Amino acid sequence: MQNTAETGPDAPIDLTPLLDDPYPAYAALREAGPVHRINGTDGNPAWLVTRYDDVRSALADPRFSLDKRNATPGGYRGFALPPALDANLLNMDPPDHTRVRRLVVKAFTPGRVEALREPVRRVADELLDAMARRGSADLIADYAGPLPITVICDLLGIPHHDRRDFLAWSDALITPDPARPELMGQAVGAMLEFYTGLIAAKRAEPADDLLSDLIAVRDADGDRLTEDELTSLAFLILFAGYENTVHLIGNAVLTLLDHPEQLRALRHNPAELPAAVEEFLRYDGPSPLAIRRFPTEDVEIGGVRIPAGESVLLSIASANRDPARFPAPDTLDRGRELSGHLALGHGIHRCLGAPLARMEAVTALEALLDRFPGLRLGVPRDELRHRRALRARGLISLPVAW
Repeated sequence: MQNTAETGPDAPIDLTPLLDDPYPAYAALREAGPVHRINGTDGNPAWLVTRYDDVRSALADPRFSLDKRNATPGGYRGFALPPALDANLLNMDPPDHTRVRRLVVKAFTPGRVEALREPVRRVADELLDAMARRGSADLIADYAGPLPITVICDLLGIPHHDRRDFLAWSDALITPDPARPELMGQAVGAMLEFYTGLIAAKRAEPADDLLSDLIAVRDADGDRLTEDELTSLAFLILFAGYENTVHLIGNAVLTLLDHPEQLRALRHNPAELPAAVEEFLRYDGPSPLAIRRFPTEDVEIGGVRIPAGESVLLSIASANRDPARFPAPDTLDRGRELSGHLALGHGIHRCLGAPLARMEAVTALEALLDRFPGLRLGVPRDELRHRRALRARGLISLPVAW
């Protein structure tokens, strides 16, 4: 890696290593300095923070705003989302963030999530039944993807026939095709039309689901939730609930296939899976970067001054491989002390659906290892490809056989 913060903002680092082989690239950046100037994949300049202590501190620092109105004028642009999809928790600071999060957090309490474990296992078994009849499968398309989308759609009350469209829209947003930029705009338009129609339908015929509950809150007291916030919240729950969990499951399975002795150990002792999932999250988590922040005043990190309003990217992937916090960080160690890993965030913006993601991953792995004791890669390891994205760490496909 070349060109760190010390070389100045006119010499941003090359992103190619971070996209193609991120962990050695992040190790080089941590060694070179705590903060680096980059141009993001969208062309916008940003400051990249790489060391554990700095990342953890900034995640909980109220001077780092998520509200784009605190960005330098003419700077960060971000996704071109309409207001009805953009008024979500990823763009909010307190008190709005506190108000909106409080309305939905009850759906993800440990007790509510535990009640979903049996239905999740039932869906997992159904997907595995279909895979077993074929003898081989793409674990992403046939299992890791359908499982969380089914769970989160059931939670929100989204009809089955709409779910395939959502997967295509999500892919267009997560990994946009630079050769066809119009696809992202089309996906955004389709999502807005979908959510608007879904909310109208549930207003007319409420059901026993989270979205109907949120609509009732909105209609009873508009001061608690605006119409744009309602639509944006539905969009965020579905989008984040799918994206993070599909990558978590896929990355975890690949990690186990890369470490067959640990795969065998977990198959014989599935009670260790909850602790193992925490190490999978640290070792190769689904979200390499936290949501961008904008300092509300000039701040200093590791001796580097960052002006107010400039984009700051906090590297969770780098922090979770920082040897100053996790000894031998590139080694998969299910016995290590993991209470401080940052894969699901830290502070008031930590992942809302973390309990659900953890439970889904544990249940998915338990069912998979139980069903297919001879699970193996279906292609040579060097043929696997990850999505080329700074914000999402996940496989495009994962062919497996047994």
